[in-house]
Amino acid sequence: MIEVRGLERKYARRGVHALRGVSFDVAAGQRFGIVGESGSGKSTLIRLLAALDRPSAGTVSFRGQRIDHLPERKLRFLREEMQIVFQDPMGSLDPRMRVRDIVSEPLGWRSPERVAELLAAVGLPADAASRYPHQFSGGQRQRISLARALAPRPSVLIADEPVSALDVSVRAQILDLLARLVEEYSLTLIFVSHDLGVVRHVCDRVAVMRRGEIVELGDVEQVYTTPEHAYTRELLAAAPDLRAELARLKGEADA
Repeated sequence: MIEVRGLERKYARRGVHALRGVSFDVAAGQRFGIVGESGSGKSTLIRLLAALDRPSAGTVSFRGQRIDHLPERKLRFLREEMQIVFQDPMGSLDPRMRVRDIVSEPLGWRSPERVAELLAAVGLPADAASRYPHQFSGGQRQRISLARALAPRPSVLIADEPVSALDVSVRAQILDLLARLVEEYSLTLIFVSHDLGVVRHVCDRVAVMRRGEIVELGDVEQVYTTPEHAYTRELLAAAPDLRAELARLKGEADA
């Protein structure tokens, strides 16, 4: 579905070489993780994948069509097919809009039935539609962001650090919800994180980035159990065991 070849991104004014020769494929239905610490090039990469920026060199193709050089007027199909959920929902949700307007905005028209359907899909009650973002918790706001992203029926969902601002228990709920939505809506997922433990819980394939390069690429379990690059081993050593934490939280809930 997505093909990336020799991607480079240089910011001449800042003297920054953000991406260096990045290449990979994402198959339809795959859950693809991009992991690395701050400054590794993750955010630059997803901007290029979503055609929100242009590369200095290299190509990005979607369903066999190059998108890296297209003007905005020819990217309408991509804006519907590819949606992004960001780290901070308060930064991406208009505080002056009610939830029903936020969720229906990508549709270009208001459909109370569709809004109610989407809110139910992300675990929010129908009466949430009449409220404002500030009236919800962080986890609930991220559910609103997911509902809005699903509104135009995309085929690709990019989740950019969607749980890093949440506490562990809420993080687990959102990750489980995300996994269910990906399955239910037959989405291709690109999941960006600094935490390999979170990526292991959500993804089946992962690219490890460092200083603008992919230093390791492979199936999540393979990378997790037999990492080849020293940087990957450093990330693993720093990552909490999310699966153990989820099991502990489930045990407490059952008790």
